[in-house]
Amino acid sequence: MSSITIALPNRIHRHLQAELGDELEKTAKEALAVEGYRAGILSLGEVAEMLDLSINDADGFLKERGISSLITSEDVKADTDALLKMFS
Repeated sequence: MSSITIALPNRIHRHLQAELGDELEKTAKEALAVEGYRAGILSLGEVAEMLDLSINDADGFLKERGISSLITSEDVKADTDALLKMFS
């Protein structure tokens, strides 16, 4: 698994840390997953993999945030590839 670092001004980091505590990393990852899906960069399967959710739970996660899943043939292929990768 890879990780990324996000540089924030100290004041903003302290504010987010105070408000979100241990949930800060999870919240940032969820925001990245949502925006990646909304922009068409991530498939539903990739969102599920990124957030360690089932496809159904990822779909529900996105719907809770007002994003309808638009399953395309590319999504199906990406989901199939992700599943094959998980089971190989």
